Amino acid sequence: MVRLFARINVADFETWREVYDEFYGERGAMGVLGAAAFQLVDDPNDVTIWHDFETAEVARAFVSSDALRNVMQRAGVQGEPQFWFTSESWRPAPSFAPSL
Repeated sequence: MVRLFARINVADFETWREVYDEFYGERGAMGVLGAAAFQLVDDPNDVTIWHDFETAEVARAFVSSDALRNVMQRAGVQGEPQFWFTSESWRPAPSFAPSL
């Protein structure tokens, strides 16, 4: 499993989210297995997204696709997104709650 992170700046989060949601079916067809989006606390137009893929090759193909480039443009992504690819190397115990 490979997790792709992307950090983007958008003109308007609500507009971006609408276009991102419309892209759902196409993302799945391009190999996205899971996703989530986060907004910077002090700037809701600074967005970090993760997508899971089976392999790095599929993730890289997604990032370099015309479909993604076109949807980012329609969604109001400003400037160049930052992309990085990761694989899980550690996972904590199910809970950080103190033992009783």
